[in-house]
Amino acid sequence: MASRADLAELLARSRRAVVFTGAGISTESGIPDFRSPGGVWSRMKPIYFQEFVSDPAKRREAWERAFSGKAGWTGRQPNAGHYAVARLVARGKVSAIITQNVDNLHQDSGVPPERIIELHGNATYATCLECGERHELEELRTGFVKAGEIPYCRRCGGLVKTATISFGQSMPEEPMLRAEAETLACDLFVVLGSSLVVHPAAGFPALAKRNGAALAIVNREPTPLDPYADLVLHDEIGPVLTETAPPD
Repeated sequence: MASRADLAELLARSRRAVVFTGAGISTESGIPDFRSPGGVWSRMKPIYFQEFVSDPAKRREAWERAFSGKAGWTGRQPNAGHYAVARLVARGKVSAIITQNVDNLHQDSGVPPERIIELHGNATYATCLECGERHELEELRTGFVKAGEIPYCRRCGGLVKTATISFGQSMPEEPMLRAEAETLACDLFVVLGSSLVVHPAAGFPALAKRNGAALAIVNREPTPLDPYADLVLHDEIGPVLTETAPPD
């Protein structure tokens, strides 16, 4: 049976590791995951991208969720797992973090933004669907909460949406290409807190393994790739990483 010491040894031997994070790393910060009982989608039906674009009522509902914090994706603090990953980046051990999360906690833990590849976007700001202009949520909040105004782009007048990738929305091309390049360049791919069932994101660990990298998975529940991994730990991420990548 694999141990935390085995993970520490894999990290010590690695010259270029990639960390892949899912909801499981952030549940330890109090952010609910998506699919388990009590998760986000068991409490509210997702609003599909096409609904947001075509239906003003759905746009209003989406903004009500964003400003009320109903989904619980924002406003939390990084936990021990995030800080351990940040230490691995700072020490030059990890070249990139590929994340399925939208909570901004890797940035908040001190990881340079250019080292973070967000496959599903970011819930802490908004972007124009037409021109890509970034809009801070606090700048949009007053008009919506006080006047009921659905946000439109200050630059081009286009629809504005939180910078997350919704169901039915195309995956962002640049992050996907960057994630593929980092996956193919690594010698160790570490999965932290992902069920590895959401594609195409879940294809990156398998790609790394096929390309000759070692594959380590730390997740509370089994994943479809457990049989192919070099190391599997069904454990809590924060304690595991604090032991394998302790503070200086």
